[in-house]
This record gives sequence, C-alpha cells and structure tokens, in this order.
Amino acid sequence: MSIQSATIQLRIDAQTKKRAQSVFKKLGIDISSAMKLFLNQVIKTGSIPFVVRTANGYTPEFERMLLDEIKAMESGKEKSFKSVRDLMADLNS
Repeated sequence: MSIQSATIQLRIDAQTKKRAQSVFKKLGIDISSAMKLFLNQVIKTGSIPFVVRTANGYTPEFERMLLDEIKAMESGKEKSFKSVRDLMADLNS
C-alpha cells in the first residue's frame, strides 16, 4: 500500500520563517518536519496542541471574563470595597 502525499503551502513573512528555521535547526529538524509534528499532534489531541494566549498572556476566555468584570465594576453593577474590613462588614450584614 502506497501513501499518497499532499502539499500544503504556507505564506508567512520572511523574518518569522528565518527565526523559526533557527529554532528548528537547533532542535535538529527542518520546517517541513516541524509542521508534520504539529499536524500529527493536532490529530492526536483533536485540538491545537498548546495553550493559546492573548498578547496579555491570558487565554482568550479568561481575558474576556476579566474585561466583562471590569465593565461590570465600572457600570456600578458590582460592589467594590476599600478594605477587607468593609468587605467583611458587607458580608455579615
């Protein structure tokens, strides 16, 4: 049984390609092998095989939750306290 091969073309800026090639060279693999590893992990895990993070370092879901909380606080829908004592007084009332 022969395995048919397929081609994937990827457009990426030259600087990113050069930097990635440098990393892969240190690991002893080329870009093609790295992409095969990535795609096989996608198949194996059924997902992207790493945690996707925003520029702020959060997962998109966590960042969205934080932004929603900030909006709620700014709109006055959420209580805020200046001290733990004030918080405890509110909780005990």
